Amino acid sequence: MIRPRKAATEALPIDAPIERPTFRRERRAMKRGLLPIAGCDEAGRGPLAGPVVAAAVILDPSRVPRGLDDSKRLKADEREKLYDKICATAEVAIAIGSTERIDRDNILQASLWALARAVRGLSVTPQLVFVDGRDRIAVDCECEAVIGGDGIVASIAAASIVAKVTRDRLMARLGLAHPGYGFEQHMGYAVAKHQRALIELGPTVHHRRSFAPVRACFEPVIEVEAQASLI
Repeated sequence: MIRPRKAATEALPIDAPIERPTFRRERRAMKRGLLPIAGCDEAGRGPLAGPVVAAAVILDPSRVPRGLDDSKRLKADEREKLYDKICATAEVAIAIGSTERIDRDNILQASLWALARAVRGLSVTPQLVFVDGRDRIAVDCECEAVIGGDGIVASIAAASIVAKVTRDRLMARLGLAHPGYGFEQHMGYAVAKHQRALIELGPTVHHRRSFAPVRACFEPVIEVEAQASLI
């Protein structure tokens, strides 16, 4: 019996344009009478050190900056320029989830708290909030979670840029205060240089003790203290 061949999956052309965020969802919501509309996103869920930073942005429909994109797809200098344009033309608010909150509540809950806090920090109360990811946040208005929203929705893309630039600047300052860790280079992520510094220098007060590589640095100390208590 000859089985029919499965249809080959059509590959995207190599030169196919990358989909960019648009203001279409915001405009559709505006037609439903929802105005203003905010987008929010966070930066810093994965690092071993530093806070998680959330941003909420209400774009001016008549002055949406050109070039908005997922902050991860932009070069540092592009993010900086867009950050200035966003702050000059939009309503912006920022909230920070500290390392203490991350260790106490876990990184997801700390991120959701910071996102909601950023929305509440806006000078204008939105009627609709688009949030990046699968989780809605606790806000007093309509909220829509959009998976991959930072690459689809202009307002979320703007928030991702503001959050990323803000956190990068903060980590650069922590790098000056704590030389040897390279915070200003890797922004607290678990790269090889950072993991070596953790072993050689030990964790700082800005490291997340609930994250396994950091927690491992404290386990020998905890074991020694436990043994001492038995003596």
